[in-house]
Amino acid sequence: MYRWELTRAALEQRLLAIVRSDSFERATTTADTLLSAGVTSLEISLTTPFALEAVATLRRETGDEAVIGAGTVIDGPSARMAVDAGARFLVSPSLDAEVIRTGHRYGVPVFPGVATPSEAVTAMESGADALKLFPASAFGPRWIRDVRAALPQAAFLPTGGVTLEDAPDWIAAGAVACGMGAALSEGDRETVSERVTDLLARMEQAAP
Repeated sequence: MYRWELTRAALEQRLLAIVRSDSFERATTTADTLLSAGVTSLEISLTTPFALEAVATLRRETGDEAVIGAGTVIDGPSARMAVDAGARFLVSPSLDAEVIRTGHRYGVPVFPGVATPSEAVTAMESGADALKLFPASAFGPRWIRDVRAALPQAAFLPTGGVTLEDAPDWIAAGAVACGMGAALSEGDRETVSERVTDLLARMEQAAP
């Protein structure tokens, strides 16, 4: 796929599931539960032990049925290793031009972290494919609505503190998708499946 196609596929569902765990086994089990529940876009945080192996395993098991990426990518070497492992998008909590350059060098979209309008503009000038608003809990949906009045081309991906209750509000305010972790994945398979189905329906209804 071209980079723009990967970006669209990663954000198409308006939901980006985040897996951060203390072991490879728990990470892959959580990812499998989310994917079985209907999630089509998922990132493995590089703070997870053997995260790159988890990315490679999930890519191999899902093929083109899901878009598997890497999160917490904070420098160029990490970006290169994630791409080599098969990550189809890279997410960072911060703005690092080398991460963006590395991802783009190998045709992989990058969603860097921003927390101000100035950082958003800098990220877009660096070629960011979407902007991770982090931590979202420090802001609110109104922030995106206000900033996009001046920067309508900014594709925000609020992450960090987004809840099941307010995720649709973020979408209604103009976010392209929401990043969600434990709030999405807690519970057994049936609970997660019901939660994902309900959330996706509410987010679709909230979309402008």
